[in-house]
Amino acid sequence: MKKRIKIESRAKQRFELELTVHYRLSLKGSTSRWGTGTILDMSSGGISMRCRRPLPVGGHLEMIIDWPATHGGHYPMYLHATGFIVRSGSSKAAMRITSHRFRLEPLAALSIGATA
Repeated sequence: MKKRIKIESRAKQRFELELTVHYRLSLKGSTSRWGTGTILDMSSGGISMRCRRPLPVGGHLEMIIDWPATHGGHYPMYLHATGFIVRSGSSKAAMRITSHRFRLEPLAALSIGATA
């Protein structure tokens, strides 16, 4: 029996994380809605997450990730990332990041509505 060797084809190194993410799915012709999930791994080019339901490939996502660091030891930090869903299953989805930045605003100031 031959052993299969998994060759990593991604250009960017992925880091396994378990962080809470709040995301907003936007699709043409429908109202955007917020959901909550958990980051599985991420790189500078993409994010893989666990979610409660399948997300449509090609859909636009806006993510607010609770970052595990503070600014000045007092202010929580959040990673705000946007991009498009490239893979999705029953409880996992992957997003290609098109933009990202760190924010210091609390979640309430980012207008996150009820989670789905």
